Formats: sequence, C-alpha cells, structure tokens
Amino acid sequence: MTTETAPDRTVTSTQDRTEPSPDAPVLDIVIPVYNEAHTIVPCAETLRAYLDAALGIPARITIADNASTDSTLTVAEGLATRLDGVRVVHLDAKGRGRALRRVWAESDARVLVYMDVDLSTDLNALHPLVAPLLSGHSDIAIGTRLGRGANVVRGPKREFISRGYNLLLHAALRARFSDAQCGFKAIRTDVARELLPLVEDGEWFFDTELLVLAERAGLRIHEVPVDWTDDPDSRVDIADTVRKDLKGVYRVGRALAAGALPLDDVRRALGREEPQLAGVPRNMIGQLARFAAVGVASTIAYAALYLLLHSLLGAQGANFAALLITAVGNIAANRSFTFGVRGREGAARHHLEGLVVFLLTWALTAGSLTALVHLAPDASRGLQLAVLVVANLVATVTRFLGLRLIFRAATAERAGRR
Repeated sequence: MTTETAPDRTVTSTQDRTEPSPDAPVLDIVIPVYNEAHTIVPCAETLRAYLDAALGIPARITIADNASTDSTLTVAEGLATRLDGVRVVHLDAKGRGRALRRVWAESDARVLVYMDVDLSTDLNALHPLVAPLLSGHSDIAIGTRLGRGANVVRGPKREFISRGYNLLLHAALRARFSDAQCGFKAIRTDVARELLPLVEDGEWFFDTELLVLAERAGLRIHEVPVDWTDDPDSRVDIADTVRKDLKGVYRVGRALAAGALPLDDVRRALGREEPQLAGVPRNMIGQLARFAAVGVASTIAYAALYLLLHSLLGAQGANFAALLITAVGNIAANRSFTFGVRGREGAARHHLEGLVVFLLTWALTAGSLTALVHLAPDASRGLQLAVLVVANLVATVTRFLGLRLIFRAATAERAGRR
C-alpha cells in the first residue's frame, strides 16, 4: 500500500532509471484519472479482484492523478490505504501522456500496462495482452477495437472518428497497427526506457506517437482483439483532441521525413539491428524514397513546362527553361524534405552547388536531344519528350549522389558546431 505525491517530472534521459527490487511486481497497471472521484473506487476494486482471482501474475495498480480539482486524490489515497497492491502518484499538470510518461519512467516492474478508468475493455484480454511481452516475443501490445474478432459497442459518431483517424495514420505516417487510441496497452519496461525520451506529446496523442516511433524503429507490436463497450459518461473534448492529433501527425511526419529522430539508436540499444541492403547505408534508403517522391513531382512539372514552352522557345530552349525552373524547386524540396537541412544558413551556397549539379543534368539531357535531332531530324515532339524523360531518369543517380554529398556536408558542419 503506497501513496506517492511527488511533483511531476519530465523524462529527459534514459540514464534515470529505477532498478527492479526483489519484490518488484511483474506488471504495473497505470490508470490515469482526472476528476474521477465517482468512478475510481469501483474501477480499482474490480481490477484488484480480477488480478487476485484470475490473472495469476504479480501486479500493482498505480492510480495517476492528473491534477484533479475534485476529491479524486483523497479517494485514491483511501484506496491505497485499504487495498493491497495499490499506489497513487499525483501530478500537478493534466495530460494522459504526461501521467504515463511519469509512472512508466520510474516503475520497477517488468511490463507496464495502461488502461482507462472506465474499464471499457473486458479484463479477460489482459493476459493475452501481456503474455507476448513477458515471453520476449513482442515489445509492445495493444488492444484493438478495429481488428478481426473484436466486439465493440459504441455509437456511429465515435466509430466514424476512430476509423477515420486510423486511416489518416495509415496514409500520412504509413502506420500498420490497426487501432492507435484504444485505452488498453502494454510495453516492456526496457523498451519504454528507450522510446519515452523521443515522445514529445503529453496528452492524447502520446500513445499514437509512441506506437509510430516503435514501428519505425522496427519493434514488434502485438495486437489483441478486445470486447469493448463505450463509456457514455466520457468527457473527452473530441474537437480539441482531433485538432491536437492532427498537429501531432504533422509534427511526427515532418520529423520522420527529415530523419530527425535517432531511431537507429533505439534499434541498437534493444539489439534490433534492421537488415539493410548490401552496400547501402541505412539512412540512404529513406533518403532515396524521399528523393524519388520529389523526383516524380519534378518530372511531372518538367514535362508540363516543356510542352508549354516548346512552341515559344524550341526544343533546346524549352528543355533548358523547364529544367532550370524545376531544378530550383527540386533543390529546395530535397534540401528540406529529403536531407532535413532547414533554415536560411547556407541556403544560397546550397542552391549554387545544386545548380552545378543541374548543369551536369542539363548537359546530359541536351546531349541526348542533340543526338536525337542528328539521328532522327523528323522526330515528333512526343519522341523528343520521351528521350528527355529517359535522360532525366539516367541523370537522377548523379543528381542524388551530388545533392547527398552537398547536404551531408552541411549536416556535418552543423553537428560540429553544437
């Protein structure tokens, strides 16, 4: 029976760790609460009774009070006094993610669990949730209301929002897990230690961000279909949550695109080296994908400009003008999106160096066009365009390697000044 009311603390380093004691529980089940004085007693009593009677795994219940303004803290402290294996942690600021970060970072348990205070998820899913983590098979486990075999009772509005949000994650962040925000999750403690410092959000987007980063780090996420009943007393501000989630998706997507997150360090720390293509540096694979996306857009723009300018400038003039215009946009996009170099510092020099690469590309395409005119003087405009597109694709390798060299040097310079 433990009551802890230490002030909130933000995790900034994986070095601040609580070593497990001989009597540490296997599971630490965290229930974040805010103004839940009327629900916390039946929740804790039901959960404690289930753990003692059915689970068979040593488990502690941690009630994380998020700066409640009602009597939640007092009621929770009473429960900790009355029930074995229940403790209270008080935070001075609201936020589900903030509560989970605090408790998970300081817990001495082997596996960390999170569930909602309304116990919307049937507790019989708890053992399937934690078993693959205890065996070492998986790193994170989530309850899913959208997977095959799930049984969900909720209104059409919340169903639409949930499915729409997960479709957005699949499209924008290439997420593969099926349900980001079901309030029923577990994570191995060693995995949490590595991921928590990378997660910025302290509210509802916290677990989405955690899952996306885990997936991108190559960690294994186990999904458990759950029986889930919507809580009609839910006080979540849907509009505000959606707005913040969209901002979170944009922030995480931008950081991933720029390669700004040290996910390789997470892999190495957990012994999960990702297989790589022979002879190809791991970070180059992501850069190639982003470079290809920029290249496709540039090629489409180039083709449109070439056809538009051909009647005014002729084949060579249209080729040069279209290539120059798209080169400027291409360099700017690759600088920011592909190689993650932002800000005005060095921008002029980078564009100048990029234009040198452009001149090499232009020489290749112009030479190809000259050769075509020499070999087939009556070639149609479509054939000319086809030759130029092929020449551009051939030049892409040279362009990528040249830009990578330019922007890798810029990144190294900035890192050296820190």
